[in-house]
Amino acid sequence: MQSSAGKKWFGRTPSEWLSSLPIFSLLLLTLIIGTGEMVHGQLLRLGERMFGDPENQVQYFLLRADPSAPTCEANPDIDALVAKQVADAESAPKSDLDLLFGDVAIDPNEIRASLEAARDQCRERFAVYERVSKAITPEVEVFREIETGFFGIFKFGTENRPLILLIMVAIAAISTTKHFHHISLRPPRTKKDFQVYSLAMLGANLLMTISASYYLKLQYDSGVAVENPLISIIAIALFAALSFISLKDVLKIPAQAEEGGSYGMGLLSIPLYAFMALNAGINFFMDDYVAGLAIYFGQITELSSIFLNLALYLWAGMLLKQTRVVSLFMDILRPWKLPPEVFTYIVLLAAAVPTAYTGASGVFVIAAGAIVYREVLAVGARRHFALAATAMSGSLGVVLRPCLLIVVIAALNKEVTTSELYGWGLFVFILTSTIFMIIALLKAEGRVTERAKAKEALPQSLRALVPVSPYILIMLLVVYGYEYLLDTKLDEFTAPVMLPVIMLFVIIFDKLRGGPTKVGGDTPAEKKKNQGLEMAVRSATTETIGHIGALIMLMALSISVGGMIERSGLMSVVPAEMGSIWMALTIFMFMMVFIGMVMDPFGAVILVSATVAPIAYSNGIHPVHFWMIVITAFELGYLSPPVALNQLLARQVVGEAEMDKAAEETKHKPFYYRYERWLLPVYTLFIGLLIVTYGGQTLINNSDNLKPVSHFLGLDQLRPAVLDQSPTPAVEPAPAAEPVADPAAMDSAADAMLDPAAPAADDLLGGETAAAPAAPVAVPAGPSPAQLQVEVTEVVSNWAAAWSARDVEGYLSFYSANFELPGAQSRAQWESQRRARIASKSSIEVDISNLNVQINGEEATAEFDQAYKADKYSDNVRKTLRLKKEDGRWKIVTEQAS
Repeated sequence: MQSSAGKKWFGRTPSEWLSSLPIFSLLLLTLIIGTGEMVHGQLLRLGERMFGDPENQVQYFLLRADPSAPTCEANPDIDALVAKQVADAESAPKSDLDLLFGDVAIDPNEIRASLEAARDQCRERFAVYERVSKAITPEVEVFREIETGFFGIFKFGTENRPLILLIMVAIAAISTTKHFHHISLRPPRTKKDFQVYSLAMLGANLLMTISASYYLKLQYDSGVAVENPLISIIAIALFAALSFISLKDVLKIPAQAEEGGSYGMGLLSIPLYAFMALNAGINFFMDDYVAGLAIYFGQITELSSIFLNLALYLWAGMLLKQTRVVSLFMDILRPWKLPPEVFTYIVLLAAAVPTAYTGASGVFVIAAGAIVYREVLAVGARRHFALAATAMSGSLGVVLRPCLLIVVIAALNKEVTTSELYGWGLFVFILTSTIFMIIALLKAEGRVTERAKAKEALPQSLRALVPVSPYILIMLLVVYGYEYLLDTKLDEFTAPVMLPVIMLFVIIFDKLRGGPTKVGGDTPAEKKKNQGLEMAVRSATTETIGHIGALIMLMALSISVGGMIERSGLMSVVPAEMGSIWMALTIFMFMMVFIGMVMDPFGAVILVSATVAPIAYSNGIHPVHFWMIVITAFELGYLSPPVALNQLLARQVVGEAEMDKAAEETKHKPFYYRYERWLLPVYTLFIGLLIVTYGGQTLINNSDNLKPVSHFLGLDQLRPAVLDQSPTPAVEPAPAAEPVADPAAMDSAADAMLDPAAPAADDLLGGETAAAPAAPVAVPAGPSPAQLQVEVTEVVSNWAAAWSARDVEGYLSFYSANFELPGAQSRAQWESQRRARIASKSSIEVDISNLNVQINGEEATAEFDQAYKADKYSDNVRKTLRLKKEDGRWKIVTEQAS
């Protein structure tokens, strides 16, 4: 062991011990938590099959804990109790109300019937207790330890996701700041660049520290118990540490800084994170909203599942970078000696798939951008063209399944579904990729190059498929392994967990194969460095740290910028009624491009969902059409000055030397070719945006005429569902809610004022959920009543587990579309209320006992005792669920508590 600075301890540097290893552990924990949810659902099913006893009405759910003996009297003296109650009633003093209405006859028979019914219920409880006690064998005890252990893992992870995310971001942000890895318009080079960079970072981090400290003080001064002060304390420590690092950089300029430079050019080196923090922070401070930065930054913890998924996507992307997959795919295309424009078109089509699966446009640019640039350049393309292709490689696939951005939009906007958005997205993808190829071919320079003959190229391509086939097989085995072992398919919800697992198996295969795990290295030293499984995973994790720190911090501050725009009243300038839908489309189109230029996608979606979307709907724009416009406009914004995030990432991965070569190569060429890396993406997506905006509305207006054509071409399944629907009726836009100091605490306080002794009625009838443990069970054809009882029991147990895990989506999936809603609420209002109430609880525990299931054809009734505990409140109720079989699945249609 060596302890000197800069040297290795047990084969790792101090930086790796303090950053890479903790981040790897947190990513692995997140992966285990996600898989644990799937495993637990299967364990519940396995437990029912192994230990359930339908004949004696004992389900595995009842065996998960030792039963408590009933405290009631199973053999009471009914006659004595009847006599006592009659005597008590006769001797009780008469109230004024009794005198007003006269004597009420005391019926001993009614009293006896009530006591006998209570006695029978008590005996049934004793019978259930005895049956369950006998069924708990040593085998059951061993199995339930395993099953509840898995439940504990994902329950722990679900309850502590915000904390896990914040610790991960804190470690990554410190490493990113220390190594100057934040995203900026251009990286700092000179001493003056570094001075401006460090001063801006110092100012930004000091503002964040003050805001976070003031926010914690506000919470303590509010008189309401602070729900989770540790999160605020970690935030304060994080920004204080970042301030200290930035102060150190101000006082001591890095050794790699070059002489010269200018302060004016140094402004371009200010990280976007610092620029956003300074602008939003100064605005909030001047508006006497000191806690604003911290409040908006805290929204990443409220959306912790999304940002943890993004971290897993980034890790999967960096693991992909350590494999030979991308290079081997290029080997299939090389023998054809295609024109650079056609080659690039095929590469962009192929890149759309991993872009969709990595969740955000920037992830693929980071992971494979350097390889895309090198390969496009190798087939004879101009450097600016290769840069444009690199930037666009992460843009076209964001509208395809299972992109995370679509999931976020659907989660925040109940007017749209992921299926509808993905349906439109397929057409948008085909449109924009085709426009790219047309423009690229029109602007192609007249080169004469040798083209390969099919009889020569085809055999070479087929031979190149051989090395690729093992990787395809590995991916299929992992996907089918999840499907058959864990009953989990690869989709937009499971992709964040499954993709890193696939990449890990791919790297393991590379290691067993004996070759380098990364082909991207250009020098022997780089290739040697990336030999071996451990080094490949370590390198991928180290790269992931920089991107987590840069991207998530940028996204968090982008949310703050959104809050600044929202509080400024700028969005209120947009008229609620625009008279013409075409005018509304035009205004919203340009507005979305502007937002895309200055904000990251997730922060922008949150802002647009809260402010602009309701106005768009009220002006007759169909919600699905509106969000397709938004996504296309955002992608145009990410490729357009002044920020152009994807362009910045492309610059980062190809290096400044290549940027200088590109500028030198085209300095004497016409305007288009000098700025092709900017103009080609902008032309492509601007034309695509115009077609999506105005062409989409034309399709909607003429949807009836298009149905025969769609049916004739067999495109009914592909045609977006919106074409079969009339535009959404105009609704009054809801005002955007302004963030408050502690929304969860205020919601809890409001509940307490309404009824200090009990939770809201909604919490008695169902609350929040977190990690969807298992979908409602599919019912096979012609099952016996005993089998149906088992299935309903499993549905009820999974429903309770989902509620306990605070998984809203999983919980809501158990309710029928025809669920009888409480009061005069709409389905959307009820779901919104459920989501809000669940999110306000730091923990929920729902235990079910004395479950009794009755089957009546296609319907079932489940009665049970429910013990509910949320934060400091607990209660016990008798609950009745009525379920109905819909499309082979049991769904809850009514829910009553007494």
